[in-house]
Amino acid sequence: MARIVKAGLIQCSLPLHEGEGSMKEIVDAMIRKHLPLIDEAGQKGVQMLCLQEIFNTPYFCPAQDPKWFRTAEKIPDGPTVKLMQEYAKKHQMVMVVPIYEEAMTGVYYNTAAVIDADGKYLGKYRKNHIPQVGGFWEKYYFKPGNLGYPTFETRYGNVGVYICYDRHFPEGARLLALHGAEIVFNPSATCAGISQYIWKVEQPAHAVANGFFMGNINRVGEEKPWNIGRFYGTSYFVNPLGQILAEGSEDKDELVVADLNLDQIRETRDKWQFFRDRRPETYEDMTKLLP
Repeated sequence: MARIVKAGLIQCSLPLHEGEGSMKEIVDAMIRKHLPLIDEAGQKGVQMLCLQEIFNTPYFCPAQDPKWFRTAEKIPDGPTVKLMQEYAKKHQMVMVVPIYEEAMTGVYYNTAAVIDADGKYLGKYRKNHIPQVGGFWEKYYFKPGNLGYPTFETRYGNVGVYICYDRHFPEGARLLALHGAEIVFNPSATCAGISQYIWKVEQPAHAVANGFFMGNINRVGEEKPWNIGRFYGTSYFVNPLGQILAEGSEDKDELVVADLNLDQIRETRDKWQFFRDRRPETYEDMTKLLP
């Protein structure tokens, strides 16, 4: 019998902008907006669900303002992950929950918690590659990840996470595959113009090169007062052949769902044999400090 997993992605716009409420009110409004979409996923039988990058806050990185440090939470002991554990258990659904993490006082990461279908916290991935380019001042807010590229054995399959800017680096995607990932979720916050032309190039390329599925999530709408551009949605699933299975709109809050046949991983890898033909002994220069 084929291993079919029903997977879902939620893309969502910000309901309350800076200046329209306190930071707590902004966070609470974003969580409340997600809950019906999470319930919709459960009602549709979604078995794996991923939310967007730092899903419960604005994408605040266009500014460098220390007040946003206060939105960071402990993982797994903070209120947002605890709430998502309840929803995962309620719907018997694996959940990938990206939030702003406070590891200790003054140390923060861009992190995704992974929760199994029984509500058990399995672990977390911390974003490894941190951009510092116009409008994306992430090094101000996030320390580079220090947990490597873990995969998580869930009830329905092996899950890996790669967050937004990570997708520009093929090395971590390869390591996720070598660590056994069958589906890699890439929660993101990316705007029209800066990288939209490669949004549907990089992730299919990772999927083909590594023989796994990817689920790629992007926000929708504009966020005040920064207005760095329009988050263009188009969240999508891609299979190991690089084929897009399901795709969201550019401007709507929505749940994107696809059935993933995990048996296709073996079929594709047996056909292409990229893992057989790898030559890691020739790649030593990749770990040297080259200009």
